[in-house]
Amino acid sequence: MNHPAAHALTQPDKPAYVMAGSGEVVTYAQLADRSAQGANFLRQHGVDPGEHIAIFMENHARFFEVVWAAQRAGIVFTAISSHLKAAEVAYIIENCDAKVLVTSAKLLDVARQAVRLVAPSVRAFMVDGATDDFPSWKEGISACPTTPPSDECAGVHMLYSSGTTGAPKGVYPVWQPERPIEHIEPGVAALRDVFRFSRDTVYLSPAPLYHAAPMIFNQLTMFQGGTSIIMEKFDAEQALQLIDDYQVTMGQFVPIMFVRMLKLDPAVRARFDLSSLEMAVHAAAPCPVDVKQQMIDWWGKIIVEYYSSTENAGATLLGTDQWLKHPGSVGRPLDCKIHIMDEEGRELPVGEIGEVYFEKPVASFEYYKEPEQTAATRNEHGWVTVGDIGYVDEDGFLYLSDRKNFMIISGGVNIYPQEIENVLITHPEVADVAVFGIPDEEFGQQVKAVVQPVDSGYDPASLEERLIEWCREKMANLKVPRSISFDPALPRLDNGKLYKKQIAAAYQAGPQA
Repeated sequence: MNHPAAHALTQPDKPAYVMAGSGEVVTYAQLADRSAQGANFLRQHGVDPGEHIAIFMENHARFFEVVWAAQRAGIVFTAISSHLKAAEVAYIIENCDAKVLVTSAKLLDVARQAVRLVAPSVRAFMVDGATDDFPSWKEGISACPTTPPSDECAGVHMLYSSGTTGAPKGVYPVWQPERPIEHIEPGVAALRDVFRFSRDTVYLSPAPLYHAAPMIFNQLTMFQGGTSIIMEKFDAEQALQLIDDYQVTMGQFVPIMFVRMLKLDPAVRARFDLSSLEMAVHAAAPCPVDVKQQMIDWWGKIIVEYYSSTENAGATLLGTDQWLKHPGSVGRPLDCKIHIMDEEGRELPVGEIGEVYFEKPVASFEYYKEPEQTAATRNEHGWVTVGDIGYVDEDGFLYLSDRKNFMIISGGVNIYPQEIENVLITHPEVADVAVFGIPDEEFGQQVKAVVQPVDSGYDPASLEERLIEWCREKMANLKVPRSISFDPALPRLDNGKLYKKQIAAAYQAGPQA
């Protein structure tokens, strides 16, 4: 049987995971005992199989103890972004019908405000402390037996996605409770097989655990009896140090992490032995061609890319050799078929840009309590989209242009910010960049860029001129930003995604804003 509880019988002292910053180790024996106690504790508080809890924590040593408690109790568990505000947290707690909220001392103030906004029936606990309104999770579970509940069965996660429009929506999988605890959902099992998780896997987890991919990849590591090295927060040099120290065999990254590692001093990069790495997986956003080529030159042909979504509407996969023949692609479809559609719902030929739809035998998700929003993701054929824009080449490889709601229309021409961002991020003076459209009286919209410089001692006018010239050398004039502003820290959160809506809002009043 593949499950932490089973591995606790055969390798009790092996680390299930290690917290990179503190060095705290949680062994399989500890994880099995604490998750069983947690499952019993949730039962005591009236959470039955098929019901819901919410987890609101940063990357914390107790995070996966709560996840596995829910997983062993047949519970639907929703991990909430640790960066959300109280009203946003409250919305998700209420929308997902959580009977219990588990949080940490670091997020207590926000969690307390959120609970006050939702029904008082929600029971709230804190994993690393206690207050009158947030009693101790640790003390609560310590009074429970380490034998699992008699109705032990597999749970499942339900994470929230912004989808294509509107408020966040719970991505509810096709799932039934009362399955054995070693059950792995088919889509997750496919990832296990593709990425070769095993007892020998040492997995570096640099991203936030509330996000779908890190949660799933860490769980797969523990399902198979490997060890996860969990970073509390990504740091480029620390990531290299951890690969060296723990002989990491696999890591999962987003493109901005590659950028930050590549921008380290070459002498720093050379200090670390990375030879244990067998596979470096990346996803979440298209990777600039120059960035990926540099990573291949540095790490070798071990870089594997996949494209999917929280909804798991469909997926593509791409190995290094495939990418070298199809640079810029995110891969060929995995257990699905891709269709590119125009705005009138007509299928487009090879090479033409449109909205990406996936054809699968059975739709694998629905938005929780949102039948209309679920229906909006399907077309008349039942094919599914999450709003991404792209095209396929003659060999069936998919290339992504951007999200539909980020597209700039200038003078009737569609411009995709991702392409411009990919050019700017490769400039040595650029640490991060956001590109979006702002109003233009003549053309409707014009291209605007906001750049986070690498160094603080720069002359804005001179740097703007150099960056615009850099763009002119590499792309058509209509794509070149009309103006570039500078910000010392763009709001890119630790899930690797840039919050462009926040940045763009400051410039929407007009080109001089």
